Amino acid sequence: MAVTQQAHGGASDSYFTSNEASAPPATDKARYTQSNGDAPPSYDQVFELEKPKYNDLWAAILFVVVFLGFVAVSAISIQGYAATKGSNGGGIYDGRTTFGLTTNTVILFAFVLAVAFTFSLLYLVMVRFLTKQIIWITGILQIVFGIGTAIFYFVRHYYSAAVVFMIFSVFYIICFISWIPRIPFSVFMLRTAIDVSRNFGHVFLVSALGGLAATAFGAWYSVTLVSIYVKYSPGNNPACSQGAGRCSSGKVIGLLVFVTFAAFWASEVLKNVIHVSISGVYGSWYFCSRNFPKGATRGAAKRALTTSFGSVAFGSLVVSLIQMLKQIVSIAQRQEAATGSTLGACCFCVLGCLISLIEWAISFLNEYAFSFIALYGKPYIAAAKDTWRMMKDRGFDVLINECLVNPVLTMAAVFIGYLCALLAYLYLIFTKPAYNSTGSFTPVVLAFSFLIGLQITNIFLVPIKSGIATIFVAASFNPEILGRDHPELYAKMIAVYPAVQTAVGV
Repeated sequence: MAVTQQAHGGASDSYFTSNEASAPPATDKARYTQSNGDAPPSYDQVFELEKPKYNDLWAAILFVVVFLGFVAVSAISIQGYAATKGSNGGGIYDGRTTFGLTTNTVILFAFVLAVAFTFSLLYLVMVRFLTKQIIWITGILQIVFGIGTAIFYFVRHYYSAAVVFMIFSVFYIICFISWIPRIPFSVFMLRTAIDVSRNFGHVFLVSALGGLAATAFGAWYSVTLVSIYVKYSPGNNPACSQGAGRCSSGKVIGLLVFVTFAAFWASEVLKNVIHVSISGVYGSWYFCSRNFPKGATRGAAKRALTTSFGSVAFGSLVVSLIQMLKQIVSIAQRQEAATGSTLGACCFCVLGCLISLIEWAISFLNEYAFSFIALYGKPYIAAAKDTWRMMKDRGFDVLINECLVNPVLTMAAVFIGYLCALLAYLYLIFTKPAYNSTGSFTPVVLAFSFLIGLQITNIFLVPIKSGIATIFVAASFNPEILGRDHPELYAKMIAVYPAVQTAVGV
């Protein structure tokens, strides 16, 4: 795939000599970037696929199969929950069940979803209108809230959570102090992304719709999670005789693992479809800022949901598997701490940190690989290889590391995740549900509450991350367009990393 050759000429085709159909946008004629009175081109005309095909189709098919499995498990479990609603209660305090989650938990997750949606939307609005201040605001809030929450957990004698919050707070203090010299460049990059979002495409509309969809799916997943406990938990459970399947602890664990993995994958796919769609908008701005393509958002979204959907599903699958392992380790660590096993909790904490590093590395690679997919229509593996070469051939990771936008937005997502977990903890304390009389469900409920808040916030904020990633990818292959059409941005990037002037592969 290539930007229409009438629009640009070939500055970096040598990099793709083995695959000319995947050549990046070229730059010699600039028909679409000049104000020459022509009608704006369409997105498909600018980012033309010479031989349209469905990349990584197997991943798209597998995703559909897994999602249909999620639907089936959800329907059966919810049917069992509905048939025995009398014993599970219709509100916060009237549930009599002691062997598994109840309606009390459904209401808890409803509060968690409301908090995640409200604070994510509020933070997005703050990013839009307080662009210069948001990095400082985020860092200070994260540190203050983390220390305050750790103190609260110490007072409540919930030492495992208190230690975790204190460690992360100290870590964030060290990080934020080291980030201070990089804040001016980061603010400039964030302001550039916000300015583009205000004037081109429908970035904030896509963000809001994506956040709404994530919240709705989170509600569905929450009800399914509770329903699995209600339907299949062994014991004096009337739901065991309702519908399909018998009750057993193994079945509960197996179904929870499956639906949680499916939920991870679905939310990652949703997030990355938005990412690819918004990357198309920012790519259109980068290459055609003087004659912006009509229907850029719609055209990019259409491609993300058709020819590139398999690649989106493939990249999302890799991250989802790692996230699933991380979630299992997190629950295990909390349970070990709850039983007083300090050594076990520490071992799982170290393992969780190692998995988090792997997740960060793959997510970092994916972020730029998906921008490649949006601009150049490549399969996932080819896009990931090009991303790696972009980092190493020209050391673009140096420039990327100077930009704090991604770490700050991730910090905001973690902050809202922690807020949701704290809400869940307070809810369990004040409502005292019968099923949690021993506190055995506290680690599970807190872990899933944190997950819901984290994922919803990440989906709300992914359009901003997409904009920064797309600018870096486009600048790595076509810096001459950056210098010609976006001179202020070019000057700032040159000041930070002079090698930006040379295209990758040249």
